[in-house]
Order: sequence, then structure tokens, then C-alpha cells
Amino acid sequence: MSSLTDFTATALTGDERSLSEFAGQVTLVVNTASKCGFAPQFEGLEALHQQFQDQGFTVLGFPSNQFKQELADAEDIGAYCQKNYGVTFPMFATVDVNGRHAHPVYQWLRSEAGGALGSAIKWNFTKFLVGRDGHVIKRYGSSTEPAAIAADIEAALTAD
Repeated sequence: MSSLTDFTATALTGDERSLSEFAGQVTLVVNTASKCGFAPQFEGLEALHQQFQDQGFTVLGFPSNQFKQELADAEDIGAYCQKNYGVTFPMFATVDVNGRHAHPVYQWLRSEAGGALGSAIKWNFTKFLVGRDGHVIKRYGSSTEPAAIAADIEAALTAD
């Protein structure tokens, strides 16, 4: 059985990163889009990252243009996120989250969530909370504000 740390992904800088560098951490994996109405959630995601990073938590942002709301260039995405929301958490290159070309991380996340929750990503800013063991704890829809996930993050951070 796979875990999040078995995958690699291309960072916005173009470098291939092994997600094994997040082994033992609690992560929140989010498909993002700069031009989406939910883009202000970047601020809340960064707040969670800042609040919990010293306890072994990070947000992983995966831009996606499958819903036609992302900037075309990786450099523009990074600049937008930093300038408008002060994003410091890891951001990756644009990926597909659905369909036969979906990034392997998203194929795994959807199957790991199981059942009806394992279905297609419906919109930008769908969030997956992944425990220290590298497995999905819970999936959240786009409208779930990052602050509403804080208690689940705290629970995951203190779980055995």
C-alpha cells in the first residue's frame, strides 16, 4: 500500500522533489488556482502552516488548471501566491487532479479517501489531511475554510 511519501512532484522551480521529505509530518494537500474565487483561502492555508509548522505540519499546494482558473506560468503562480498571500509553504507545478492524466499523487489521494469521497475532485481548493503515517485522514470540500480544519490538524499532530 502506498503512502504520500512514496511520490515525487515537480516544484514550481522545476526541481523534482521527493515527498519523502515530509515523512512523519501531518500535511494538508490542496489543489489551488490563483484566479479562483476561493483563492483568498491561501491566506488561511498560510496561517495554518505558520501556526503548526513547528509541530510537524505543512501545507502542500498543487496548482491545477483543470477548472480553467490558474495562471499559465509557474513563475507567475509563485509570484502571485507570495505577493498576494505571503505563501511560504511548498508549491508544486501545475497538475491535473482528475482524469487519465491526473498526477499520481491525486490518483492516490482520491483512491485513499475511498467510497464516494474517492470520486473526482469537483473544484479548486479541495483539501486532503494526511497523517504522520502518510495516509489520508479526511477530505474537505472547496468551501471548507482552512481555519475550520485546525482542530483536525491538532488531533492528527497529537495522535500516536
